[in-house]
Amino acid sequence: MIVITGATGALNGATVDHLLTLVPAAQIAVVARDVTKAQRFADLGVEVRHGDYADPAGLPAAFEGADQLLLVSSSDPKADAVALHGAAIDAAVAAKAGRILYTSHQNALLDTAFKPGRDHGGTEQLLQRSGIAWTSLRNGFYAHSLAWMTGPWRETGVIAVPGDGPVSWTARDDSAQAAAVILAAGTGFDGPVTITANAAPTFAELAATASELAGRSVVVELLDDDAWLAAQVARGTPEFMARFLLGFYQAARRGDFAGVDPLLATLLGREPQPATSFL
Repeated sequence: MIVITGATGALNGATVDHLLTLVPAAQIAVVARDVTKAQRFADLGVEVRHGDYADPAGLPAAFEGADQLLLVSSSDPKADAVALHGAAIDAAVAAKAGRILYTSHQNALLDTAFKPGRDHGGTEQLLQRSGIAWTSLRNGFYAHSLAWMTGPWRETGVIAVPGDGPVSWTARDDSAQAAAVILAAGTGFDGPVTITANAAPTFAELAATASELAGRSVVVELLDDDAWLAAQVARGTPEFMARFLLGFYQAARRGDFAGVDPLLATLLGREPQPATSFL
């Protein structure tokens, strides 16, 4: 049995959709905090179970019979994500899961400026100590984030950022499809597995492409951190979220998102979507 958490979300929901093309629905169970939101999977013959990382007592039952268990990472920037993930890992141990797969990130680094990266790094340490076989799906930074990371360049002709480092922008659906292929394979993927697009363009390179697409000049304006934060808050972004996003740019400046790996193309049997397709 393949058990998948977070299936009512965009990433693991897409993973289930892809997995249904590879294995019978009877071999899949999904875990959701609100089971009514998973009705579309139930209609296809997928077992739907209730489970919530914040309610660890109920998780072993939700994970029962899992030969493979795909844990989605917490997306709440204010949550103690490592504690939530730890509760899920402990429940997987209690349920005697055969393997844990975890939706991590390529910058799973304890010293990165980007908080989710530190959370992923901490969670991977818990996986290493769990005693269960594990696979960490280190996805590239999701390319749909360009919609807000690049700002209102269509109106202004300017991409204003507090630093410009390379980022392996990766299509979320490509990552979901790769996860489904790995789950269907069942073996051959141990420990960290890097899943990224084939290139890591800078914002300057994206601006050059945007210029071609728009038929007019689009340039990058580099701001210092304080000026960028002030501009974000002035546009209505809550200061907490602006500082959260600033960590991304600081990590990118250091090269935390620069790595690329050919594995994704191999898993998909085609070239991954490039960042430019999202412009």
